[in-house]
Amino acid sequence: MHIGHIPLANRLFVAPMAGVTDRPFRQLCKRLGAGYAVSEMVTSRKDLWASLKTSRRANHEGEPGPIAVQIAGTDAAMMAEAAAYNVDRGAQIIDINMGCPAKKVCNKWAGSALMQNEALAVQIAAAVVAACAPHGVPVTLKMRTGWCAAHRNAVQLARRFEEVGVQMLTVHGRTREQGYKGEAEYDTIAAVKAAVRVPVVANGDITSPEKARAVLAATGADAIMIGRAAQGRPWIFREIGHYLATGEHLAPPLVAEVRRLLLEHLQDHYGLYGEASGVRSARKHIAWYVRDLPGGEAFRQQINTIEDCAAQWRAVAGFFDALGVQMDRLPPPHDDADPQSRECKHEQEQQH
Repeated sequence: MHIGHIPLANRLFVAPMAGVTDRPFRQLCKRLGAGYAVSEMVTSRKDLWASLKTSRRANHEGEPGPIAVQIAGTDAAMMAEAAAYNVDRGAQIIDINMGCPAKKVCNKWAGSALMQNEALAVQIAAAVVAACAPHGVPVTLKMRTGWCAAHRNAVQLARRFEEVGVQMLTVHGRTREQGYKGEAEYDTIAAVKAAVRVPVVANGDITSPEKARAVLAATGADAIMIGRAAQGRPWIFREIGHYLATGEHLAPPLVAEVRRLLLEHLQDHYGLYGEASGVRSARKHIAWYVRDLPGGEAFRQQINTIEDCAAQWRAVAGFFDALGVQMDRLPPPHDDADPQSRECKHEQEQQH
């Protein structure tokens, strides 16, 4: 599996999720079997590049390559400049966001709203490719099946994007109108795969090893991208990788291992965000880890009252110490994707 000239470890990818796929989370997923991870979306608005939020999202210190940065915007020249800016700061791959359904983004005609204006969408893709080409940086693009059920234009756009030099396409199997409701469909992804020569990645509702295998078979896709199902379960990548290779399931992880992984994740998280912001932004990660565990809901409520990183860390350690007395391994996962998706909770347009 390659993106342009860049080889990847495997075909299991982490979806870009605003407020989730920061550097600590990406590094953790890569340690646990993901072959590729894309950053949170970075705005093309130059006036926001110096903001704390954008600087955190552009932080790749110590991250193993390839470094992939997703950018979003509505102006071709601004998007080209944003691509060059991120390449100068270490991006080895630039990904264009045309998949986010969030109103905050679509109301500004960014994200999946661009699929309504095919000429502008292609103009943006061409401009970003032109900005990246002198640096040897491949450009990829993530989109939806279309704006609405009556306007599924992913196949037409995919051909145009390939023509202007985009080197990989990811398709989420829903329209923008659906948001994250209903079920993803894979026929459109299969049609995109049949229409282009560049690699195609399938995304949407991949929550288990069996579903991963089924989606690969149904679409013919070169890779799969996982978002919500990795929240609180970053080891899903090694589970899927093992199943695809052997047809067998790995045992659920040991409680002791999850304790260690989460505590290390929290330390990295605090290091990136600092005390005040870190303790609050870590709460959602902790909640995802414990949501299906005995006493998890009560513990989530307790965590939401803690305002100190050290106290939060100790509470998590204590929770898993107590859980380890009850069981050696986590219970088997529930393969039901949370409809309240955070896969595209784009808030960076409100950066300060």
